[in-house]
Amino acid sequence: MASAAEQLAANLNFKAFAKADELKKRIWFTLGALIVYRLGTYIPLPGIDPVALEAAFNQAQSGLLGMFNVFAGGAVGRMAIFALGIMPYISASIIIQLLTTVVPRLEQLKKEGEQGRKVINQYTRYGTVILATVQAYGISIGLETAGDIVIDPGLFFRFTTVVTLVGGTMFLMWLGEQITSRGVGNGISLIIFAGIIAGLPTAIAGMLELGRQGALSTPIILGVMIMAVVVIGFIVFVERAQRRLLIQYPRRQVGNRMFQGDSSHLPLKLNTAGVIPPIFASSLLLVPATLTSFGSNDGTGFLGTVQALLGHGQPLYMLVYASLIVFFAFFYTAIVFNPADTADNLKKHGGYIPGIRPGERTAQYIDFVLTRITVVGAIYLVIICLLPEFMISATAVPFYFGGTSLLIVVSVTMDTVAQVQGHLLAHQYEGLVKKAKLKGKRR
Repeated sequence: MASAAEQLAANLNFKAFAKADELKKRIWFTLGALIVYRLGTYIPLPGIDPVALEAAFNQAQSGLLGMFNVFAGGAVGRMAIFALGIMPYISASIIIQLLTTVVPRLEQLKKEGEQGRKVINQYTRYGTVILATVQAYGISIGLETAGDIVIDPGLFFRFTTVVTLVGGTMFLMWLGEQITSRGVGNGISLIIFAGIIAGLPTAIAGMLELGRQGALSTPIILGVMIMAVVVIGFIVFVERAQRRLLIQYPRRQVGNRMFQGDSSHLPLKLNTAGVIPPIFASSLLLVPATLTSFGSNDGTGFLGTVQALLGHGQPLYMLVYASLIVFFAFFYTAIVFNPADTADNLKKHGGYIPGIRPGERTAQYIDFVLTRITVVGAIYLVIICLLPEFMISATAVPFYFGGTSLLIVVSVTMDTVAQVQGHLLAHQYEGLVKKAKLKGKRR
């Protein structure tokens, strides 16, 4: 077994990639789907004056609307058919997962395996349509009241805007599912990833332009670049960090043969929730920010006050953002990892943690360890996501070096590379099996 694994690892090169036809098809499909998504971010809504829209957006992007535009790949600034992006789907997923913990019917569906998961996904789609419809109608009203953006305001414009934006979101949801099943990587994450990467050259150019104008000093620009490299290395380190619990298996007798006891490890990731907490927190913060940004252009009144408090670098924004990240870090970890089920599985297979009684005591111990490392993981997420906000608050310059964006880019890249390596390993393994069968036939 060891020699076969070493042979597989040694053959993971460009030559092996060239022979993996199935993997190449998946990669080309993924790239084609992402190109379709990028093209959609440049198709504007009907009945919009692009010049007036650009002027209004430049005034309103100082708050979270700028981050929304980053996640949507610039579609918000152009008010394209994909302006809502995939955020309504993510918001619907949050609501359904929250309801799963309190509604017995949904909790039962979750335990029914694949069939129950399909029903829950269907409910999520219905929720996506409802949320997207509400947000699209709010945007259509906001566009009509924001100045001369709409050429011919009225009921027909609102109807076409709602249909177009909701249709764009549903198409992106379908496209993400197709990438997941027929491409490489998680489709929803890759769509957000593509939107962030597409705006990276513009963000870098804007930061350099601020430096040329004197708004940013050269040391600050160099500091941002160095910090980006350090943060990327830190993210990679933490995302790969694990707390391994030793698992012992006793000696057992099968027939007349006695098998020696074995040992293995139960890996617990330091950041079990991954990029989900920042994405969920951002999606919840973006809902009121979108409405206030379009509804309070003069900066006065209640909406203007909310918009100012939710601006980048503001204490209330950072407090709410950090609180939501911590909440979703624990919430999503509890959803994806159940200590009681893990302890039951270990007990069924005869495994145990040395010094811990199998069953309930094992579940309590796993939950204790998982809670401690989740605290560390939540603190790590808060630091990564709020570090740029402290820089924005200190320098008072609105550049968008988003910690959330950087975390998503690095994590999605690592996940996609891991899936590519998995496909290559599977291809190499199939090749070794075929060679072994040929040698057996020749003998």
